[in-house]
Amino acid sequence: MIDRREFLHTSLAGAAGLVLTDPLLAGQNAKADGSDRDAVRAAIRPRHDATVQMLRDWIAVPSIAAEDLNYPQGAEYMARLVREAGFDRVEIVPTKGKPGVFATLDAGADTTLGIYFMYDVKQFDPAEWSSPPLEGRLVDRPGVGTVMIGRGATNTKGPQIAFLAALHAFKAAGRKLPVNLVLVAEGEEEIGSPNFSQIALRPDVEAALKRSAGVIIPLGSQSANGVEINLGAKGVVELELVSTGEKWGRGPRADVHSSFAAQIDSPVWHLVQALNTLVKADGHTPAVEGFFDKVRPLSPELQRILREAIPSRNEQSARKTLGVGRWIDDEAWDVSLRRLVTQPTINIEGLVAGYTGSGGKTILPHRGVAKIDMRLVPDMTARETLELLKRHLAARGFGDIEVNMTGGYDPTETAADSRLIRAEQAAYRKSGVEPRLWPRLAGSWPGVTFTGPPLQLPAGQFGLGSGGGAHAPDEFFLIDSMNPKMAGLDGATASYVDLFFALAEVR
Repeated sequence: MIDRREFLHTSLAGAAGLVLTDPLLAGQNAKADGSDRDAVRAAIRPRHDATVQMLRDWIAVPSIAAEDLNYPQGAEYMARLVREAGFDRVEIVPTKGKPGVFATLDAGADTTLGIYFMYDVKQFDPAEWSSPPLEGRLVDRPGVGTVMIGRGATNTKGPQIAFLAALHAFKAAGRKLPVNLVLVAEGEEEIGSPNFSQIALRPDVEAALKRSAGVIIPLGSQSANGVEINLGAKGVVELELVSTGEKWGRGPRADVHSSFAAQIDSPVWHLVQALNTLVKADGHTPAVEGFFDKVRPLSPELQRILREAIPSRNEQSARKTLGVGRWIDDEAWDVSLRRLVTQPTINIEGLVAGYTGSGGKTILPHRGVAKIDMRLVPDMTARETLELLKRHLAARGFGDIEVNMTGGYDPTETAADSRLIRAEQAAYRKSGVEPRLWPRLAGSWPGVTFTGPPLQLPAGQFGLGSGGGAHAPDEFFLIDSMNPKMAGLDGATASYVDLFFALAEVR
């Protein structure tokens, strides 16, 4: 999803002064603010090297659901991490797919916070990386600081390690958490969380989550322009469209010589023609009948939030980060951002057919596959949108093409005045950062499991810190920042300490 800071070793004394003793950290609970919070945050820096090593060690154990790699080892490692951080009940939860983890930490507090973790990561090709993707190498980036490069560094092992490091700091300081914790983790987020509800909605897990004030997913939410709090996220449907000569009843049942293209139909061209019906001639507007029927416009409040937040976003920085020179239809920056927040999409992730090696191989392939994702906004649902796609293909003569949903879930929404969001705002302010609200994350996470029935809890992302390259080569998380307004790993850790105290104080 995400976007998605503290300070270099040589300036940590000054940074610690800003993070630990800034007047903005003052709160209603004098004992907590004057003693417990400061004591815990003072315990973060001495553990810096141990926290860095914890992240490096976890990066070295990638769980990749799409490749069935490191299962059940990934869940076992996740369980070990949370157990060492202080959770008193830790259980591996089996599902029809990859196992999850359920953990609780009872601090005897009046307030409980829910936590969502994912222990799986995306696939990677080491040849595309500047350093080995499982090494967790520290690299100095001019103008940025020291970053750790590795698969999962920002999505989302770095932020999750920062969260766990906050718990280690409580133990090191000999202080009790001001909130109880309920943690649920899955190992299939990167394939659309097909079995997550089997973890979160198991009766005892559901009962524990119901006692929480809300659920967060740790995320490095800072950028050079500040920090945003998303009030929701788009849903997603991930699927494959498969065209074969056998299912179509035309074309070959196995690859044949390409000279027969003069005589035999092509299942791959059949797939391409089907794909071309999914969007309008502009190449991006969904053309599936009924696709926009359930789209609910932004409320006046969310329109106001979007309007007020847009000026803080830097267009040139976004162009550079994304490697683009222009937006859809050459739209103005503010128009493109409104589209980003409000428009559902149909995207081709990849196309696989025939021979893709070096040189040529003159064949007529018998099979073609398109990997598709559809991003959804309220009030669209994953199941209804999938059915719309199937009906669309059938109505246009492509009913033979297999539509295999591999994962997905509905959009999420959380009210700006919910206790969780107000606590997040208070926590950022205690760290000396003024947050901005943003209507909706353009990416997706299975937060609807929490925001939807039966739990109906506030849920969203939280955390200082920053990273980049999610799902791409040279993924990284900022460890030590050159920018005093950007938190590194220690500052990200401190933000969770602030959140615990803020949530305990906000009513």
